[in-house]
Amino acid sequence: MIKWLLSLIRSILDRIVKFFWPTDSSEFTLPVYIKAAGGKTFLIQMSRDWDVARIKKFIAPKLGLQVKDISIILAGKSLADNLLLEECDLGHNSILNAVKLKVIKKDDAIPSNEKKSEGTPFHQDKPLCETLLDLQLTEEEQKLLHKSLGCSSPEYKQKKAHFYVYCESPCKSVQNGKLRVRCSLCKAGAFTVDRDPCCWDDVLRPEQVSGTCQMEGCDHSWAEFYFKCAHHPSQGEMDSTLPLYLVKSNFKQVQCLACMDISDPVLVFQCSSSHVICLECFQQYCMSRLNERRFVFNPNIGYTLPCPAGCENSLIDGTQHFKILGGEQYQRLLHFGAEEYVMSVGGVLCPQPGCGMGLLADPSCRRIQCTGGCEFVFCRDCLQGYHIDECQPNGDGNFQSMLTTTEYVVDPRRAAQVTRIHAFLIAGLFLCKF
Repeated sequence: MIKWLLSLIRSILDRIVKFFWPTDSSEFTLPVYIKAAGGKTFLIQMSRDWDVARIKKFIAPKLGLQVKDISIILAGKSLADNLLLEECDLGHNSILNAVKLKVIKKDDAIPSNEKKSEGTPFHQDKPLCETLLDLQLTEEEQKLLHKSLGCSSPEYKQKKAHFYVYCESPCKSVQNGKLRVRCSLCKAGAFTVDRDPCCWDDVLRPEQVSGTCQMEGCDHSWAEFYFKCAHHPSQGEMDSTLPLYLVKSNFKQVQCLACMDISDPVLVFQCSSSHVICLECFQQYCMSRLNERRFVFNPNIGYTLPCPAGCENSLIDGTQHFKILGGEQYQRLLHFGAEEYVMSVGGVLCPQPGCGMGLLADPSCRRIQCTGGCEFVFCRDCLQGYHIDECQPNGDGNFQSMLTTTEYVVDPRRAAQVTRIHAFLIAGLFLCKF
């Protein structure tokens, strides 16, 4: 009787507190989409302290399946029943796949040429965010980190699964990324992997990690990894973005090559010295080179930049990293890159102000028309309006003599400032060894 009265009083007090001091329920609930076989999808408001077993019990009547027959799949893993929702790297409107697992014969589960690599740590019942260390770490560095911090320490957990992406919409900035997995053939998220990825090649290159597609009628066995922005709510199953694999967590506390500050995250160049630059200095470096049209055109990569220290074989091969400049400047970069390509293959740019379209024509043809652009007809040799007679020189001799006699006044103070900025960009004085 006393316990009942105490329980009643506690319940009344809780209602009074909630009435006068209401809490935001969105802080404790998470809208998650459940996608079942056959394309059936429904939205559920889940509490963050729910475990996977409770989710199965909640959705079993909707799926017409027994709880024991349901498997919840996220990022290539079939999640354990005791796993909490808050441990699963989920955001608003994330998608969980609920399927009845296929029964696969042991001999046919993994083809001999697709067996998982030996020594690869793998936990089928835990999400990637709990089992995957940063791909920027070598196997030796991962072992040292595990030994020095201990797998249960907060510092160790903070080192797990740090990925960075440039979110074009709606964030329009560098954000943390979430690694997700789907079938490379049917693109369904109901796919379980045979092993965790252990390097960037496993994630970026096709047909590196095998697995099993759980969709009916699909027997494909190759996983496809992709990334989503972790900052904004999911915009659907096909919401994805390219990873910034050169942007990494600065867990070694390496100084920026230019400003000498210690920042996080940083961009690490692919040179032998692994030079490090903070994102702010990287933007300034790119903008200065872009304004001077000093980007490097590489036929295999495109319009790109090397390490500012002048290191060999240091060209940035993932041009999505230049999206850090912002949408307008990135489009400007693409425009310049297109111009450089046209010029490299013997093309010509329309000289009409406000046009500049790249045109490809026979090298022996002098008469060029800007077809599809401003329709201006001009001479390939002098870039003036087309003419039959010989090209006329631009201006007269007085113009050339004026150029040679013109004098300029140099401000020593500003010249010294420019020299210092230039030195920051080209000096190879720091061996970062990130």
